[in-house]
Amino acid sequence: MTDGDITAGLRAALERTDASERLRGAMDAGTRPNDLFIDVLVDRCAVEPDFFVRDMLTWALTRHDAGRVVPAVVRELGSPFPQARSQGLHTLSKIGDPDTWSAITPALLHDEETAVARAAWRAAAGLVPDAERASLAVALAHHLGQGDIETRRSLSRALVMVGDEARPAVDAASESDDEDVRVHALATRALMDDPDAGFEGAVDHARRVAALRDAPAAGQQQAPDAPDEAGTPGA
Repeated sequence: MTDGDITAGLRAALERTDASERLRGAMDAGTRPNDLFIDVLVDRCAVEPDFFVRDMLTWALTRHDAGRVVPAVVRELGSPFPQARSQGLHTLSKIGDPDTWSAITPALLHDEETAVARAAWRAAAGLVPDAERASLAVALAHHLGQGDIETRRSLSRALVMVGDEARPAVDAASESDDEDVRVHALATRALMDDPDAGFEGAVDHARRVAALRDAPAAGQQQAPDAPDEAGTPGA
């Protein structure tokens, strides 16, 4: 069988209408790795509509020689297609090669496509060198208070992964004038103290803390005007 026959067979399997058949094709490619499969798997990651098949494609890539897979995946990070970028980042996070840290650029961390940015946060938090943890935390903290609940959860988890070096950036954000930023930062700090806590519970607690902090202290409440000597208030 020629190289063309081998890759054509995998492409055909990954283009079938039935997602379960595509899943099986990706599984087979990972079970019997072949360097010829790498480009086919990477190409499919950019267009595969099914989440579970995409995850299997990434698994299949992790079963191949990382020295050959990484360059092919890194090229995807500059793709104009958001799914190619996000799946490429996801794959790099699963491979876990620390040398790929430099491929996670500020443009990816601040990508206008939420799925790409979230994938970049996770990948960066897992690959960041110790010397870059504080600066990464500052970049991530820029997004506190933004997005829906899932986006905020992803960001908090990434900051927890960064570790204690993220605390100064999170603490600074917890003093923000923006309530959404302040609450998200307080929730993130709670998760840093207890990583096993649920995010929604941490947010509820953070809202209560923020509300108490914003409420005027009892001693600062304005006292009513005292009556004058004639007994008339404020005269």
